[in-house]
Amino acid sequence: MATAKLYASYVAKVNNKEIDFDTDTVKVVHLKNTYTPSQTTHAYYSDVNTHVVTGTNITAGGQAVASKTVTLVTLTQQFDAADTTFTNSTTNSPHIRYSVVYVDTGTAATSPLIGYIDWGADLPVVGGDFTVRWAATGIFTGTVA
Repeated sequence: MATAKLYASYVAKVNNKEIDFDTDTVKVVHLKNTYTPSQTTHAYYSDVNTHVVTGTNITAGGQAVASKTVTLVTLTQQFDAADTTFTNSTTNSPHIRYSVVYVDTGTAATSPLIGYIDWGADLPVVGGDFTVRWAATGIFTGTVA
């Protein structure tokens, strides 16, 4: 079962105006099972980029997330986007284990991480589309309590 989590540094970066979800270049990139997520210590793309999955039609720096929106529904802020498809993709072994969402500044050391999906198992992609289908409530939500 897939689980999604935010990196702890995300909240501080939003409050410091380092991230503007709906206007920044947000990407999703796939990582191998060699990556060990750390919500507390991983903050930039340079913390994860040595684990990027390679293969046919899988862009090394990830694919841009399109049609981003930020809406408020009662006390919940929803960060959403169109599903992201890697068309006609084939991964080299090892396969996709994690998908990381981050802001691409053009420099790995200054590209802040937002969150990641742990797919729960290695996912082989052999000659077909691989689509990250964001939840109906969005990529992630924040609730005021």
